[in-house]
Amino acid sequence: MNNPKRDTAKPALDFREGVENGTAQARDNYEKIGAAATEGASQVKSSMSTVFKGVQDYNTKLLEFAHANTKSAFDFFQQLSGVKSTAALMELSSEHTRMQFETFTEQAKQLVSLAQSATLAAAEPLKAGVAKALNHAA
Repeated sequence: MNNPKRDTAKPALDFREGVENGTAQARDNYEKIGAAATEGASQVKSSMSTVFKGVQDYNTKLLEFAHANTKSAFDFFQQLSGVKSTAALMELSSEHTRMQFETFTEQAKQLVSLAQSATLAAAEPLKAGVAKALNHAA
């Protein structure tokens, strides 16, 4: 004959083991999610730090260009004060305009390069984090 105590003890034991396994699995998942969140926050912080550095470099370059352009304008006006003829005025004005156009073109190239470098550098930690997360998921 079957022992009734033995039959009821086994399902209770199976239930308890299931709850313990579920709890352990939930704890493990919680720790993994916490670690992933911490890693994600670290990558965002690193990316924002890089963005901030890029903005500082860009602004520094803008100020440098503003100083150079202001100095060039003052030099031009100083040279204008010594002009004696219309022909000399036209020549000086044309030369200054040509030089300023070349200067602005070069400055624009440098600013674009700075912006691109900063953008790529800022995206790198996020790109690495996504790749790492995909590797863990696989």
